[in-house]
Amino acid sequence: MAIGSATVRINSGGYLFLLCPALGWISISQRTFIEPIIVAMATTESKTGTVDPGLLDDLVARNLVQDTTDRGALAERLKAGPVTVYYGVDPTAPSLHVGNLIGLLTLKRFQMAGHRPLPLAGGATGMIGDPSGRSSERNLLDDDALAGNLAGIVPLLQQFLDFDGVDNAAKLLDNRAWTVSTSVLEFLRDVGKHVTVNQMVAKESVKARMAGEDGISFTEFSYMLLQANDFAWLFENEGCEMQVGGSDQWGNISLGVDLVRRRTGEKAFALTWPLLLQKDGTKYGKTAGGETIWLTADLLSPYRFYQAWMQVDDDELRKLLLWLTFQPVGDIDGIVADHMAAPHERKGQRLLASELTELVHGLDATNSAIEASSVVFGGSVDEIQQSTFEMLANELPTATLDRSQLDQQNNLGSLLVKGDVVASKSEAARMLKQNGISINGQKVAPDGLLSRSDLRHDRFCLVRKGKKQVYLFHFAD
Repeated sequence: MAIGSATVRINSGGYLFLLCPALGWISISQRTFIEPIIVAMATTESKTGTVDPGLLDDLVARNLVQDTTDRGALAERLKAGPVTVYYGVDPTAPSLHVGNLIGLLTLKRFQMAGHRPLPLAGGATGMIGDPSGRSSERNLLDDDALAGNLAGIVPLLQQFLDFDGVDNAAKLLDNRAWTVSTSVLEFLRDVGKHVTVNQMVAKESVKARMAGEDGISFTEFSYMLLQANDFAWLFENEGCEMQVGGSDQWGNISLGVDLVRRRTGEKAFALTWPLLLQKDGTKYGKTAGGETIWLTADLLSPYRFYQAWMQVDDDELRKLLLWLTFQPVGDIDGIVADHMAAPHERKGQRLLASELTELVHGLDATNSAIEASSVVFGGSVDEIQQSTFEMLANELPTATLDRSQLDQQNNLGSLLVKGDVVASKSEAARMLKQNGISINGQKVAPDGLLSRSDLRHDRFCLVRKGKKQVYLFHFAD
């Protein structure tokens, strides 16, 4: 995997390495300190330049602002010129999920408005785990697990932002670069002396855990100090003036703002957005079938990702279009009104699903997901691409059958049995008599046969039993 001028690989033990042109292969395991730890995907720093003065107003109009430091001062700073802003994610899983989408898209909004984004992979903080929003302590991750998770997360951080060819190029960092070489005594002197225990126990995430049955360990209690130190280090070394995150991060982020002020005497800024919640108040992170909405295809296919957004309720559309798409705010009310005029056509869901799937998985995968969805829900198969059938082979019950069985008289009943569409030839005969079987969208007669001319791309045919059960036959040589 290439990242800017460097290449990432994982060895058999799960350790993450970089191939840097000047340095060769470098281990970035937890035990190794290098600077920078991942790679500066771009080193251009935009000190001057044109910015969109309406960025904060746009975020407010999208209801993407919950808490900020001094709102007036923040607005003036964002209008004055490019600001370096960071958003961090801990590699606690092998991929990012829908809960991280707002953060990634917010960084992109800042970059589009002329500011400089710093996506941060929390290789150090991920070793501990953030207690925010949790009732119990996370399992601690070892080097191998962290390296594997980083390998899955880094490409996602890369794909949402521009790292080359622009003045405000993004830069990817890992907080192990400035954390692993710091001794306990240095950390207590440079960070701990600036923070009171009173401040720490006043944070909602800490109070909630202290009130719980299991309490909170010193390890997780110290998490906010590490995150605050990240902000101070980035302020001092990258000129980063602003941190953004979800509203459950406000305590950690505001502590970082205070640490910057105490260590440097300078002003830093912070902004949080509301958590992406469903109507019942739970986090928005599962499909209708209970799958986590991951952002990588190997954990959730583009088809299932697309379908997750096709299933959202009508009354959630406006919020999701505002928060998760780049549709102009002024257009969204019209889009929703057009949708509500004929909600059964699901125009709003189609727009949301297609835009998000293209952002996460690319245009080709989105087109295949749209075609596959059309086929599954009764659309024509005549113009469907081979790649769409191949996608469906991973989503539908699929039987691989012998091509020699085609064009044989009354072969349909036996093929339906072999393809696990029906349990017996008698059930097949009954379903055929009741016009309950269709091939490629066409009803078939009881004495019908399946021939080579029924195949699409010389190997696939779609079988529907009743209205809702859909199967794919794949004929091999």
